[in-house]
Amino acid sequence: MNKKIFLHLGIAAYVGMISGAGSALAQGYPNRPIRFIVPYAAGGGVDMVARIIAPQFSESLGQPLVIENRGGAGGNIGTALAAKAAPDGYTIVMGAAALAINVTLYRKLPFDPVKDFAPISLLIATPNILAVHPSVPVKSVRELIELAKRRPKSLDYASAGNGTTSHLAAELLKTMAGIDLVHVPYKGTAPAVVALLSGEAAVMLAPALALLPHIKASRVRGLAVTGAKRSPAMPDLPTVAESGVPGFEARQWYGVLAPAGTPGTIVQRLSDEIAGVVRSAQITQRFVAEGSDPIGSTPEEFARHIKAEIARWAKAVKASGAQLD
Repeated sequence: MNKKIFLHLGIAAYVGMISGAGSALAQGYPNRPIRFIVPYAAGGGVDMVARIIAPQFSESLGQPLVIENRGGAGGNIGTALAAKAAPDGYTIVMGAAALAINVTLYRKLPFDPVKDFAPISLLIATPNILAVHPSVPVKSVRELIELAKRRPKSLDYASAGNGTTSHLAAELLKTMAGIDLVHVPYKGTAPAVVALLSGEAAVMLAPALALLPHIKASRVRGLAVTGAKRSPAMPDLPTVAESGVPGFEARQWYGVLAPAGTPGTIVQRLSDEIAGVVRSAQITQRFVAEGSDPIGSTPEEFARHIKAEIARWAKAVKASGAQLD
C-alpha cells in the first residue's frame, strides 16, 4: 500500500513539474522571432493568407513572424518539417484542406495530421471559383459541360498539383458532370493561375483569393463558385450546384497549427491572438472583399473541423481514384 501511495505521489509530482515547466515557458513567451512555415510556393492562396495576417499577428505578439515557404509534395514537405520542430511555440505552420486530403491520397505520409499537431485556429473558409481563359467560348457551367461533352479531352485544366483541392475539386466536377478534362498539374496555385492567364490552360478551379482579382480585371472569366451559396463578394456568380451540377460543393480553408506537445498555455495564447486578428475590422473587411468567410476558431473547434474534413475528403479521393506515393 505504501508503495502504491508513493507511486501515485511520484506521478502527481512529475505531472506537476511538467505543467509547471509549461507555465513557466508560457510566462516569458514569446521572447524571440517565430518561424511561420508556409508549405506551399509564394504567391498561392495559402501564402496570401499567411501574409495578410502576419503583420498584425506579429504586432499583437510583440515578435517578428518569419515566413518560410517550403513547398512541394502537395504541402507535405513543409508540413512534415513543422511536425518535427521543437514544440516550444517558436514554430507554427499554415494548414489548408490538403492537410485533410493527403491522409487518404498518399499511401504513406511522414506525419499524422491529427496526432502530430496541436491545432491553433481555423482562420477562414473560402469557395473555389470555376474559371476559364477568355478564349474558351463558354459563359456558364452548362455551356462548359456541353462543350466538354462535344469535345472530350480537348480542354486542359490547371491545378496547384496532384492531390490539391484544385485537382480533386475538378475531378469531382468531372465525375458529377460526366465530362472528361485533361489534368495539368503545376507546382502551386500561383504558376497554375499564370498558366490560365496565358491560355496555356483552358480551365481552373482555384480559391477565390487567387482568382478574384483576375476576374475583376477581365483577364479570366469566372463561371461559378463552389460553395453551398453565392458569395457576397461576387453575387453575380452562381454556384456550380445551381448551374447544372446539383450537390456540388468544394471549399478551401486555412488554419494555423503547432507541433504536438506545444504547451497548452502557449497554444491558447496563439489562438486568442490570431482569432483577434482575423476578427479585427481591417482583416475581416479584407477577407470578405476577397470572397472569404473569416472564422477565428478555438483550438478545440479547429481540431473537430480537421477530423470532419478528413472524413469528407476521403470520399472525394476514393471517388476520383487518385493515389500518390
